[in-house]
Amino acid sequence: MPSDYAKSLGARLRSIRQQQNLSLQGVEEKSNGRWKAVVVGSYERGDRAVTVSRLAELADFYRVPVGELLPDGPSPRHEPTSKIVLDLERLYDGAAEDLASVARFARAIQQQRGDYNGRVLSIRAVDLQALAVFYDCTPTELIERLADHQVLVADPRAFFAQ
Repeated sequence: MPSDYAKSLGARLRSIRQQQNLSLQGVEEKSNGRWKAVVVGSYERGDRAVTVSRLAELADFYRVPVGELLPDGPSPRHEPTSKIVLDLERLYDGAAEDLASVARFARAIQQQRGDYNGRVLSIRAVDLQALAVFYDCTPTELIERLADHQVLVADPRAFFAQ
């Protein structure tokens, strides 16, 4: 009888396979027989133990990190859930070379929103997460970088009170 962990692991394997719109037979065909449908099915049911090396190979086949296949998955990162506000004057006029992508991103958002006040721009958390991907860092690390370059606005209301 499969353990709870084996069943959970199997459910994650099945979920990833289904997200990729693959049947068990589709896995076998796509892998040119490397992954037999019966074997993958037994992993998914928890009837057959999967070694760490085979799990890594399967993760590579599905093109996902190994941690995504584990029942608990990678531990969620606690990242900012609110927006940040950029000082556009500092970003555009004195931006360091390593903030060039942030400046291009901010210009694109301004164009998309038709927002040309020229002083500040709010960046939603989801946009910050996407931008952090370009920098190969977490949103928190990107915020720290922006703070180091003094392009973050702590209180945007004070900005307009001047």
